[in-house]
Amino acid sequence: MKNKGFTAINVLGLALGLATCLLIVFYVFDELSYDSYNVKADRIYRLNNEIKFGGNDNSYASVPAPTAAALKADFPEVEQAVRFRMKGGNAVKKGNQNIQEDMMIYADQSLFDVFTLPMIDGDPKTALKDPHTVVITETTAKKYFNRTDNVVGQTLTFNDTSLYKITGVIKDVPKQSHFNFDFFISMAGLDESKEEAWFSNNFNTYVLLRPGADVAKFKAKLPGFMLKHAGPQLLSILHLTFEKFEEGGNHYRFNLIPLKKIHLESNSQSELAANGSKQTVYIFSAIAMFILLIACVNFMNLSTARSASRAREVGVRKVLGSPRKYLIFQFLTESVLVTLAAAIIAVFMALALLPLFNQMSGKELAVTSQLLAWLVPVLLAFILVVGCLAGSYPALYLSGFQPVEVLKGKLAAGFKGGMFRSVLVVFQIFYIHFTYHRHGGYL
Repeated sequence: MKNKGFTAINVLGLALGLATCLLIVFYVFDELSYDSYNVKADRIYRLNNEIKFGGNDNSYASVPAPTAAALKADFPEVEQAVRFRMKGGNAVKKGNQNIQEDMMIYADQSLFDVFTLPMIDGDPKTALKDPHTVVITETTAKKYFNRTDNVVGQTLTFNDTSLYKITGVIKDVPKQSHFNFDFFISMAGLDESKEEAWFSNNFNTYVLLRPGADVAKFKAKLPGFMLKHAGPQLLSILHLTFEKFEEGGNHYRFNLIPLKKIHLESNSQSELAANGSKQTVYIFSAIAMFILLIACVNFMNLSTARSASRAREVGVRKVLGSPRKYLIFQFLTESVLVTLAAAIIAVFMALALLPLFNQMSGKELAVTSQLLAWLVPVLLAFILVVGCLAGSYPALYLSGFQPVEVLKGKLAAGFKGGMFRSVLVVFQIFYIHFTYHRHGGYL
């Protein structure tokens, strides 16, 4: 209460740094949580196709149409497989108007056996079984029918010519998904899906492995799988065996990527949506750490500077009989309480700035129970660690003063030039200098 200005500067400085750090943490957590909503996420893998031929080296997030069925037939460790096929959007009729819908995709009947897409209405086992059937999201149902119930059985007209029967309504696909479609059309009505062409890569294919399956062994079997199924067609088309094809410096092979790694680690052709970047997550994480570090250093520097003016207070307390451990506890408690106040302000500040941050980042970040589950313990640990670090030096240093020397004013003057505070100031100056030159002279 006696040092309102100092307290405000110290608390708000730390709060601003922590709030900025929290916003970046929200972003990083969102990027790292993609596809985690799937209950079986740890057992789901997508097949990629790497092709090198004629000097061209390409990676595709899609594979030939017959791959899914062949994998399930050949490998007992494959519990289920599902395919997606993007064919572009369609104009959907609503009353007298046609609405262009681009978030459409063809999907196999096994879609709901692999991915966790809760169905509000309809039977997930048969929803995509028949041709000219479609499963829509609840937002789409409300858009065309103003409700989510009693929608199954209704029909939608695509391009004024094709009728599709609605056989299911699912909850909206979470934003943290590497695909986000509003219409899932039955693959049974797509003739291309029945073709046996092993050199046409148009189907995004996922496998669900059985519990306990050895992924490394399964991956090691894929070259033999390709030789068995694609080998005859390669010989027919190019008159080459796989061995001769690879001797020429070419390759045509499958690999696996875990579902949770697709968003940050895959940037192949035929992706279902634009993915993020693992490097960006690393950079943002480093920025958050540096911001938090400089805020903590500033907080500790101000705390030690203020403590120098309290040397006489310590001397008087000691003369009155206060033990050293009580003085240490007092300084540490004050520091932890100030850090707690800064943390509380930072949380409210971050929540207030979240809509603006979403607008700038193009995200739809929200504070969820999953986020709070680890954020609250981390914040509490931060409060204790930073509070104790900031208060430890003045607490240990001041509490060790001899009352006579303190009251003469000798140690207070010496403390102002203390080595610890000098180190903190040098660090701040070095950090600003480094940042300035790292950005080409522009702060």
